[in-house]
Amino acid sequence: MKKVAVFCGSSLGFNDVYKNDAIKLGNHFAKNNIGLVYGGGKIGMMGILADTLLEQNGEVIGVIPGLLRHEEVAHAKITEMIVTKTMSKRKVKISKLVDGYIALPGGFGTLDEIFEALTLGQLGIESKPVGLLNTNGFFNYLIKQLDVMVTEGYLKQSNKEMLIVSDSVDELCALMINYKAPIMTKVINKVVR
Repeated sequence: MKKVAVFCGSSLGFNDVYKNDAIKLGNHFAKNNIGLVYGGGKIGMMGILADTLLEQNGEVIGVIPGLLRHEEVAHAKITEMIVTKTMSKRKVKISKLVDGYIALPGGFGTLDEIFEALTLGQLGIESKPVGLLNTNGFFNYLIKQLDVMVTEGYLKQSNKEMLIVSDSVDELCALMINYKAPIMTKVINKVVR
């Protein structure tokens, strides 16, 4: 994996354990020459992650929609900032740049982005690894909801297993590097544009 998209909160949350894992992930990326592609923010978990890589001369690419690009949000010191017209164009641009996706704790935007990545895999449009860093059990209830979706017939078990989950940065990244997408009949046989 040369570049990985990380989706995470624009706030730090109430427990330092989340910030500490963002720092661990940033250090892992820097040590392993993995470029970060993220939302382009300087605040919250996004800012901590970007700053950690920048302190070690790591590559940090922000992709931000024009409506969010103002001084109090956009990071001014990253390697490259790409401005898109819309949130949907931001997702497409990120998709074209990365070899995988990771979600750290966050809110609606984080879930939106990680589920879009899973949907692209489910449809066979992409075959990239998608991971959750389950710090402090943050995603436990989300994982249980996926189990309910399987039990009730709305999600195939094989599709649920596309989501890689770990509470360890090193383990999550190792699992993602070794990820093999399930073989499936492509519902849509085209590349995201």
